[in-house]
Amino acid sequence: MRIYNTMTRSKEDFIPMEPGKVKIYACGPTVYNYFHLGNARPFITFDTLRRYLEYMGYKVEFCQNFTDIDDKMIARANQEGITVRELADRYIAEYYVDADKLHILRPTYQPRATETIDAIIDMISSLIEKGYAYELEDGVYYDVAKFERYGCLSHFDLDELRENAGDRAVQSEGKQNSVDFALWKKKKPGEPSWDSPWGEGRPGWHIECSAMIRKYLGVTIDIHGGGQDLVFPHHENEIAQSEAANDAPFVHYWMHNGFINIDNEKMSKSAGNFFTVRDIVKEYSYDVIRFFVLTGHYRMPINFSAELLQSAKNGLERITNSVMNVRFVGNNTERMVPETDKEAAAVLSQAMENAKHDFISSMDDDLNTADAVTAIFELVRAANTACIQPGVPSALLLSSADLIVELSNVLGIAAEADMQKASDIPAEVMDLVEKRTAAKQARDFAKSDEIRDRITALGYQIKDTAQGPQVGKI
Repeated sequence: MRIYNTMTRSKEDFIPMEPGKVKIYACGPTVYNYFHLGNARPFITFDTLRRYLEYMGYKVEFCQNFTDIDDKMIARANQEGITVRELADRYIAEYYVDADKLHILRPTYQPRATETIDAIIDMISSLIEKGYAYELEDGVYYDVAKFERYGCLSHFDLDELRENAGDRAVQSEGKQNSVDFALWKKKKPGEPSWDSPWGEGRPGWHIECSAMIRKYLGVTIDIHGGGQDLVFPHHENEIAQSEAANDAPFVHYWMHNGFINIDNEKMSKSAGNFFTVRDIVKEYSYDVIRFFVLTGHYRMPINFSAELLQSAKNGLERITNSVMNVRFVGNNTERMVPETDKEAAAVLSQAMENAKHDFISSMDDDLNTADAVTAIFELVRAANTACIQPGVPSALLLSSADLIVELSNVLGIAAEADMQKASDIPAEVMDLVEKRTAAKQARDFAKSDEIRDRITALGYQIKDTAQGPQVGKI
């Protein structure tokens, strides 16, 4: 596998620190609202990375945090007249509702910032002792000038950063550099706080991720992921903190996903084109949202529009319908070995082999889910063609459906349609199906259509195939 490393700006062979094991950290949400489409993209991207690595036999330790204390959370809690903890509890619960329905696996570790205070204080204390941090009246700050590699991820020049930040940043009295950032913020009236060697206060944003990584994954990890907007300053500051405190390399591979645009404009609250996942699922399913995100390469900007979402819906239905139809044909057709069409069977077998090869090759090429989806579609096309060729063995058809499901599952896509077995369908519906079949055989098409409408009214759909009527929930 090759991964594009933001640090080196090039694709590199992925070589984990320990053979067969991978440690991944991905930045999680600030829990003061439902998460939006821009949040969903990294959640889906790095969940897919984890799924693929596990599919390829790696044991993955995956950590994703909850930021449950910051300025936005304090402001929102005060606005609603509740505590920050109550706000966090509410939206962490809502996060899991959306994440579970997006098929995002639960991380190995998912700590809250407020549950990592001791580890944060330990790291800040170490940075002060080593001369990388200093205390002021309002908090503790990191001295970026002391870290020689500052700018190594974003490739920004420190002198230029100082100049630009100095023009617009509010400076604390005594702050040594305009770009120095807060590690600990001393308590202000009405704010939650924790005891520390520097008085009551709360952690800065950047330090929580560094402390969590050291606590749960160790001083050095294989992969750190997040949105492109986090490269600077968040991830740059994480490197400075962690490498200064730990005297060890921090991350071997940095992965960042691109932005989401709405009708070709960057999504933002100020532009009025800001959508939460909850907004979108009023019109489209969670499965469609996940599929939509994965149809683009994670590093590229992805454009969101009603037309593209509908296209994703159609594409997903093409996959689920194929699995449903192939299984139905495979389970309801007698395909005797002497009648096997060896050429047609060989074509499907080769298509299955090609699909798996192309899928893995695509995912190995910097997690190219767009091409991986194309590989699944090629298999869908071959399986659909095989369904109308009577000489293809049933076992081979069913195996092709299994492979479509297997590869889709790696992407977190539910390829199995919710079709019921005949034994699970209400007797009333099956009785109508039989009467409709009899009406069609008698060429009483008006009665046949009337019975179909009655079946639809009961919440079921019927599809006529060469193997008989196919029935399932609407």
